[in-house]
Amino acid sequence: MRSTVPFVVSADHRASEAGAAVLRGGGNAVDAAIAANAVLAVTAPHLCGLGGDLLALVYADDEEDCLIAAGRAGARSSASELRAAGHRSMPLFGDPRSVTMPGCVDGLLALHEQFGSRDLDEVFAPAIMLAECGFRAEAPLAESVGRLGPAAREQLSELAGQATGPGARVRRLGVARALRAIAATGRDGFYGGEFGAGLLELPGGTFAAPDLAVNSAGWGEPLRASAWGVELWVAPPPSQGYLLPASAMLAASVDLPDPDDPGWAHLLIECAAAAAHDRPAVLSDHADGAALIASAAGRRSLVDPDRAGRRGPGGAGDTTYLCVTDGAGMGVSLIQSNASGFGSQLVEPNTGINLHNRGLGFSLQPGHPAELAPGRRPPHTLVPALATDEAGLRAVFGTMGGDAQPQILLQLAARLFHHAEPPAAAVAAPRWALRSDSGFDTWTSSEVSVAVEADAPAGWFNGLAEGGHRLAALPPLSSAVGHAHAIARLADGTWAAGADPRTVIGSVAEPG
Repeated sequence: MRSTVPFVVSADHRASEAGAAVLRGGGNAVDAAIAANAVLAVTAPHLCGLGGDLLALVYADDEEDCLIAAGRAGARSSASELRAAGHRSMPLFGDPRSVTMPGCVDGLLALHEQFGSRDLDEVFAPAIMLAECGFRAEAPLAESVGRLGPAAREQLSELAGQATGPGARVRRLGVARALRAIAATGRDGFYGGEFGAGLLELPGGTFAAPDLAVNSAGWGEPLRASAWGVELWVAPPPSQGYLLPASAMLAASVDLPDPDDPGWAHLLIECAAAAAHDRPAVLSDHADGAALIASAAGRRSLVDPDRAGRRGPGGAGDTTYLCVTDGAGMGVSLIQSNASGFGSQLVEPNTGINLHNRGLGFSLQPGHPAELAPGRRPPHTLVPALATDEAGLRAVFGTMGGDAQPQILLQLAARLFHHAEPPAAAVAAPRWALRSDSGFDTWTSSEVSVAVEADAPAGWFNGLAEGGHRLAALPPLSSAVGHAHAIARLADGTWAAGADPRTVIGSVAEPG
């Protein structure tokens, strides 16, 4: 396995440092990624947690592996029941019918079993200490709690009562108990423990006891495609990952100008839209990812070099992404999510762990490939990514951003591989994203706006408007265009990393 340089990059400096400490102690990149994610599950419940799902790509021994730890709909799930109650789409907040089985813990255990080199109690130690002893609420958490409505504050009372402002002390004893139980007895300590018992007690919930016995994690082959001199690797369905290589192949087939040129933004917008316009109709847990790439990448005729096409708006969700490399050549690209903000805004009652609302990806249309049904996985926005070339691992990269994740990653990939920008510059550069109200209805809304950060090149605004794009201005460094991180090998063979300044508290940590 070719050597790399060790880095840990995440949306929270405490998580990055926890991962770096594991590397300093002799752990590998997977050990460090688990440690960092466990810390985020404690300190960033507005982004992720043990009540969400997890997807990861691992590069080890010159091979690429994909882990999908995405939970399934409960045994009592019923699309017809929701339709009869007047729902045309899945409920977003406050409804346990949008809570699929959380897959994060199954995913962490699968990563550890396949690649881990340190005991889980050692790897979880930094997270457990923060949860038991308390941690300082940073501004992003405090501000997210402050935006909660009365019903959500009542459900999330542990957080609402403690994270009252930046600097307030927060303890999460239920999360600490869960982590200790997982380290001691594996999945039985979580799904068979107080967390699993609480899921069965949720009023109006859809889970039955047999649902808890089904492991949500599975290893498989990632999807791949060539663009800009690299092989791009992404997770297969139910992930929307196929949109990144498909849109990159389209973008590589056009004359992409310098990023300061408005044509750069226009062409990437059009390539992203052409690749994704039929996503709601075709993406499901049994879709053929390779066929989706081939179909989407063949839409060159839909990319007008001068004018905007017709499409629906998009936007960002709430997720967290982290990436790790170690000195032995291993790379990890890991993304973990509640889906939307604090997720369903419901908690498992015994541990207080907030539960995701990943079921929002299901369709309620009769006969739809992704129609809600017991045991089904919903279409997933999460897109971990990595790139390789003839010399081995080239980059691990990813972002939060709901439906917009492939759009953000397309811009990042173009900068990293086509324009040879270093990671820090690429992730900090101004971005655009197709915008919607929820961040999860990009391709079904009737009108489009392209959200552009205010510090984008001045020519973008005039050029995009003249090309027929409806624009919405964002502040500089806006979370609405994601939190992207990257570790990459540069043209001279050296390695560099970049944490997105949009995270406010994200960091690159080096174990040396």
